[in-house]
Order: sequence, then C-alpha cells, then structure tokens
Amino acid sequence: MKRACLICLLLLAIVVQLSAQQGEANLKLFEEVKAKAEKGEAFAQCALAEFYYGGKIVTQDYVEAAKWFHKAADQGFAEAQFFLGNNYSEGEGVTQDAVEAVKWFRKAAEQNYLWAQYNMGVCYDKGNGVVKDEVEAMKWYRKAAEQNFAEAQLCLGNGYARGNGVAKDEIEAAKLFRKAAEQNLPDAQCNLGVSYAYGLGVPKDYAEGYKWILLAAAKNSEHAKKFMPVLENMISPEQIAEGQKLAREFKPHKKSGSDNSTSPENPFASGTGFFITDDGYLITNNHVVKDATQIRLVTSVGLIVAKVIRVDAANDLALLKTEGRFSPLPVTVSRTVKLGGTVATVGFPNPGLQGFAPKFARGEIASLSGAADDPRYFQISVPVQPGNSGGALVDEHGNVVGVVSAKLNASVALAATGALPENVNYAVKSSFLLSFLESVPAVSAKLKEPVTTDRKFEDVVKSAQDAAVLVLVY
Repeated sequence: MKRACLICLLLLAIVVQLSAQQGEANLKLFEEVKAKAEKGEAFAQCALAEFYYGGKIVTQDYVEAAKWFHKAADQGFAEAQFFLGNNYSEGEGVTQDAVEAVKWFRKAAEQNYLWAQYNMGVCYDKGNGVVKDEVEAMKWYRKAAEQNFAEAQLCLGNGYARGNGVAKDEIEAAKLFRKAAEQNLPDAQCNLGVSYAYGLGVPKDYAEGYKWILLAAAKNSEHAKKFMPVLENMISPEQIAEGQKLAREFKPHKKSGSDNSTSPENPFASGTGFFITDDGYLITNNHVVKDATQIRLVTSVGLIVAKVIRVDAANDLALLKTEGRFSPLPVTVSRTVKLGGTVATVGFPNPGLQGFAPKFARGEIASLSGAADDPRYFQISVPVQPGNSGGALVDEHGNVVGVVSAKLNASVALAATGALPENVNYAVKSSFLLSFLESVPAVSAKLKEPVTTDRKFEDVVKSAQDAAVLVLVY
C-alpha cells in the first residue's frame, strides 16, 4: 500500500529549519527532538520516527522509526497510528502483518485522519487484513471523499459507476470523477473523459471528453493513451481543436490529501483558534479563514479537518466545527473587564519561524475601546504577532473576554505620527462573540459557565493551552 508523505506538523517546522541549517545545527535539532520524545511528547516521538524513517540527518533505521511511531501511536496520536499502520502494511521495521496494519489505520481513521480513512477503504476493497467488503469500503472512501480527497473521490466514483458497494448511479459517479479530475488526478480525468464521450451521467460532449482525455494522457495515464485514438475516430477535427483549447485553459484546483498537501508552502494562511464546546465547535477570526477551500487544525491528536459553520464579517469572527472531544474555554461578558486588568493569550505566531508549539503572552487592558474609539474592541498590551489572530483573550479566571484580532498598522502609524507603534494590539470584545453565538442556539446552549472563583494563574494558562489550536488555511 502506498505510503503517504503526510508528516506531522512538528516535523514540518523541523524540515523548514533543516533547509536553512547544516551539519552541527541539524544534529543539535535532532537531539532536541529526541530529548522531547524521550520525555514522552507524542508530537516529538512522531517527528523522531520520521527522522529515522527518512534518513535525513541520521542513518535510516526502519526498526527505530517503527519503535517511535508505536510510542506516539499508543498515546492516541493519529499521524503516528497511520504511519505505524503503513509500517505493518509494508513490513518496514516490523513483521509484515495486514491485520495489525488495519488495526492502526482504523484507530487513525476514527479520529477523522483522511489518509487512514482512504487506506481503510482500500483494505476492505481488496480484502487486505479484513474480509473483503465493498459496502464497508465505500463507507470509508466516502469519509475521505467528503474531505475533498481526490483518490477517495475516484474510488467512490468507480463504486457508483459499477454498482460495487453502492447502488449504481452514473450521475453520482460523474460528479465524483469531476471533483477528483479538477484536482488533476489523471485516472479521474480519464474516467470523466469517457463519461462525456459516451454520455454516462453527463450530457454527451465530445470536445469536453477530449479535453479530459488529453489532460490524463499528458500525465501518462495508460487508459487515456489507449482511448485517445478511439475517441479521435469518433469526433470531428473541430471538436478535437476545441478539446485542445479547453485542455490548455484548464487550471487545476488545489489537491487535498496529496503527498505535499501539508507542506509549509501550501497553506496560504494560518492563525489560532480555541474550542468553546467539548464536541468540537471553535472560534477564530473571519479574516483567518476567509477564501478557504479547506481548513485543518493542529491538535493534540494530530491534524484534523474543520469546516466553517457561520461567520460575522463585521466583527471579524468565525465559528468552525470539527469532530472529536476537546477542552473548551468558558466565555463571559466583556462589560465586567476593567482598564488595566490582566489578560493573556495562547497562540501560534509565525509557525514557520517560531515553531508549532503554542506560545503564551500576557499583558493588560490598555483601553476599553479600539482604534478611533471603536467600541467593539479592547486595546491590549499583550504582545501579538501574525498567527495570533483568532486566539482567546482570557482573564485571570480563565474566561474568554475577547478574541485577538489585529495590530495597529505600523506603516499607517508611522506616516501619521512619524513614530512606530509599540505593542498596540486589539481584541474583539466577548460580548460581541456571545451575540454572534446566539444566532446558533445549538452552540450557545453548550457553552461552559464562566468561572467566578480564584484560580492559580498556571491553571488558567494550562486551560487556554488545552483549548488552543493552530488553524491552517488552504
């Protein structure tokens, strides 16, 4: 079974650093990760396993890689569970065991890990480690397909086209082929081309069919290469020319779940979010997720997909939802906040430079209004940087009193005053957040009650850290 190169997010930060470092610095970085792994940090254990698996700065060692994947997997870390399943599937560092591979794929798949869901589909489709079951295969393909994973969309489309595991439905098959084809998957492009050529689930359109066959053949699809002369004998020179024109104009969509889909180059934005319910509702800024085609969260159980439920563009707020159980923060009204009150945030500023570990920042309420006395915002002295946007601003009890939103524009301030601003930042008041959440009664009814008793500040920080997630936007 194909090994996907979806590496854990800590490793991504390491890879970025490795490209700019050499020799002793690389070894020092490796030792730092190893030290964290030996202390039991699942993120680091998964990263260390990838070092051994890839053989980048240490000798490649599949046995050692499998050992560390196993340690992280035993802690419920989804990426590691998936990679360990691949180890057993391929017999890399462990005795090849298809049943054991399915066991670990299932654990990751049940945490909504996209590649593991796809692999579960493959296992049931082919009878690898489980009894062959086309209905179960389609169930798992569907879970990955709904996350816009092209390979799963193709497999599910094939199921509908042939009536394997689902009722035969050529229209649904063509829809799925199109979704995968638009992500530049050649086999899906070939299937869609055939669908148009014969009018299977779509109106017959020779030029459109030729377009997709051309695109697939250009990527060395053997089926497309064989079908191209057949199709050329069916259509006119004008239709061939139109198909060629359409192929030249084709622009693929970003591919989800591909081998490099989690590389640092692909997310076009990142920010911070925080959970407000224990069943996966969370808050971030609207400007963080605006124009997103896919959103992923870096959590303690690995990389998971989220979707936008509702936005409040006027107040720069967005409500997201993911699957799982999490530690939420209580939200309180902001009218109780006093000038000079202590506040803090935990977020993920500049993850490509500063790493993927959460960062704590503390300060005070500098003003009860924002720029130009905007009543929707607090001015805060909490140091924030790009990537902190969307983070929870909590008071000394650990209640959310605001959502970190913006910095004073340095160039505007310099032009207006001749001086650069120093630590002038803003957060949307929690009262506006609560008003926004009232429009979603199913969520507002689940909010935790605000804390009114005194707490140790380290406990406040810990709860903010547990609720915080890195938001990656594609």
